[in-house]
Parts: sequence; C-alpha cells; structure tokens
Amino acid sequence: MRVSTASPSWLRPLKGAGPATACLALGAVVQVATLLLLVFAGGPVGVVAATPVLTPIQRARLHACLDLEIPPPPKTGGDTYKERVLRWLQSWSSWRQVGYHLIAAPLIAVAGLLTLALWAASAAAVTVLLWRLGVGPQSWFPLTGGIGQQVLLTVLGVVGLCVAAPLSKALVRLDTRAASACLGPSRADQLARRVAEVSESRAGVVDAADAERRRIERDLHDGAQQRLVSMAVNLGLAKATLPDLPEHARKVIDEAHREAKEAIEELNNLVRGLHPAVLDDRGLDAALSGIAERAPLPVRVEVDLPQRPSPAVEAVAYFVVSEALANVVKHAHAAQAEVSVERIGDTILICVSDDGVGGADSAAGSGLAGLAKRVASIDGTLSVNSPVGGPTLVSVELPCAR
Repeated sequence: MRVSTASPSWLRPLKGAGPATACLALGAVVQVATLLLLVFAGGPVGVVAATPVLTPIQRARLHACLDLEIPPPPKTGGDTYKERVLRWLQSWSSWRQVGYHLIAAPLIAVAGLLTLALWAASAAAVTVLLWRLGVGPQSWFPLTGGIGQQVLLTVLGVVGLCVAAPLSKALVRLDTRAASACLGPSRADQLARRVAEVSESRAGVVDAADAERRRIERDLHDGAQQRLVSMAVNLGLAKATLPDLPEHARKVIDEAHREAKEAIEELNNLVRGLHPAVLDDRGLDAALSGIAERAPLPVRVEVDLPQRPSPAVEAVAYFVVSEALANVVKHAHAAQAEVSVERIGDTILICVSDDGVGGADSAAGSGLAGLAKRVASIDGTLSVNSPVGGPTLVSVELPCAR
C-alpha cells in the first residue's frame, strides 16, 4: 500500500514558508549589526570596513536556510596588507558587496520585519477562539469583544497567514537575487573563471595526448621495430650463409630483406612523427638538428633557449619546424632554409624561412592550417608572410611561462 505524503490543499500556501521566514529573521538580526555600525562606528565607513566580515555571514545565512551556495568573487592579490586593501577598494566586486549591505539588505530587512510582524499578529489572531474554548470567557486571559469579533479575528488571522507565506517567499527570492548579484562573482568574473577552467582542461588534454604519443613511440620502438630489425638481420644472414639456395629462393629472400629494410625505415619515420626519442633525451636543439640533417636542402639551425620548456611546448615547437620544413621541400622549390628558435620573456619565437617561390596559403592544403591548430592548442599564434616570388617566413609564438 502506498502512503501519500502530499500536503493537504489548504496547507499548500504555507509550503516552504518556514525556511523563508527563518532566512528573513536571521537577515534582520544581521542587519541590526549593520545598523549598529552605521550609528556607532563611523556610518558608511564602518560598513565598508566590516564588509569582508558581513559578506561571509550573509552567504552563510543563505546557505544554512536555503542551501544556496554563492561563490566568492576572485581574491584581490597583493604582497603587503596595504596593497591588498588598495586593490580591494579598487575592485568593483567589493563595492557591489558594500551596496548590498547599505541598500539592498536594509530594505529587505525592513520588509522582513514587517512580514514577521504580520506572521506574529496573524498567529495570535488565529488562536483567539482556541483560547476562548480552552480557558473560557470568564478566565483571567484577556479576551475582548464578543464571539462575533473573535471569529472575525480568527478569519483575519487565517487570511494574514495566507498572505505572510507567499510574501515571505517573495522577499526571500528578491534577497537571493540581490545577494547572488552583489555578493558573488560578476558575469565577467564567471566568464574569466570559466575560461581558466577550459584552458586548464585543454592543457590537460594536450599533456595526455603528448603522453599517449610517447607511449606509442616507446611501444613501436621496443616492440615492432626490434622485431623487424631482427628479421632483417636473419634474412641478411640467410643470404650470406646459404650460397647453395636455388635462384628463385634467393630472389624471395632478397625481396623479403629489401622490404624488411624499407619497413624499418618507414617505421622510423612514423616513430619520429609521433614523438622523437632524441627530443626527450637531448632536447630541442638536437632534435631540430636531426631534422636539418635529413632535409634534402641546406638548413641552418639556431636555437637559443636558456632552459628547456615544458614537454608539451617542446613537442609543438619540434612539429612546427618539422612540418614547416616539409612544406619547404614539397612546395617552395627553395635552395636553402633557415630555422631560428629563441626565448623572449615568456614567449618562444620560432622562425622558419626559405628562399623559394613563395605564395604559401593555409587554404591551399599546404599543411599550414593543421599547423595553426596544433599551435593554437597551447594558446600560441602562427603567422605566414609569403608573397608570390618569395621569400617565405613562418613565425610562431608559443607561451612559455616557466
């Protein structure tokens, strides 16, 4: 059998009025302290000074009565106490809090006190008949008027209760809106916090992807690549130690040996494309020098980094240079290229230039669009200057606050 827990219809106007009334009562108590500050502690100046204390109290009141969580605005920084106070006074969120304590909270408190008085008067009026029935008309309890007046008072008390309940809830809704707007972070603060969270989440995704590439590179290097090398060695030994094989068998072994070596070369290129081991072992300078040595045209590399950047930034810098030089080889028809990497403040500047035909366009499928996305994954910027006829200069700025 299902037991219904719904309130009777005649009690529905009172539903939720208890927490709202408690919230108004506590708000009035807090406002008494604010009134004392206005009268005895320097007027509005005292309220301003007490705002860092009054604001957490008001947040705690709303949380305790209504389970409303109002996050605090961003903290004002500063090395010394004087600097923190000055920044607090210069912050718009601080003055929104002061406005709540000086304007919104007093008005709501006055309306709350009137509502509490209505609750008390209505509750007293409702009990008039109960007192008459309980103690009798000749009792010492001061019941005035006849039975008609007492019935009228009871009816008015019921009406007062029905009015006080929605009035309390309406005042609390107004209080929560004012408190959320004044005591919490502003819309700009919320957006800034959200942007910071998204940036942190994206950085975590970038780090996770880089770690996964490193794992795949290790697995290929220690697994499949070693098996291919072993197979190529065994095939070479078979060619050298089995001279009496039939011609068709020798051709099969020769073909298998050649394909094994080609597979090893392709796997080496794949591993370098995922994450070169030399980048972890010896840093960006050695890794870029390796790219330059493998390029089919002369490439001059200059790397000036006082200290190694983070692994994610280092990996992006490597792939930027690798892809840019690949574009030079494929499209530029250049005779030479130059690569420079230097740190300027908290930024790593990468420049890749060539003396080719120019005309590089990210929309023409040259790989620059993908390169720009890779750079943007860590909040970097990419610019291309490539007039028709050349030369071409690809500039990349990567943040490096480390």
